[in-house]
Amino acid sequence: MTKATVKNHPDIKEMTFERALKELESIVGRLERGDVELEESISIYERGEALKDHCDRLLKQAEAKVEKLNFGSDGAPKGTEPFDPGM
Repeated sequence: MTKATVKNHPDIKEMTFERALKELESIVGRLERGDVELEESISIYERGEALKDHCDRLLKQAEAKVEKLNFGSDGAPKGTEPFDPGM
């Protein structure tokens, strides 16, 4: 099976993270219940892959915008630096 992309599902490109995640959760639920035919399962699985990729991309963009505040010895803010979630 080929990897689905957002360009194969152009409506996903404009979705907010929350909306894409909600639809992805719905797809996962339908697949877990097994209440869809094989062809539809393949189709919604591919859409789910595109939604997952979109959510991952949005999370990475958000992480790149997060900054860590630095404070001086007097407790006053003295600037920012990129946030490193591994610290």
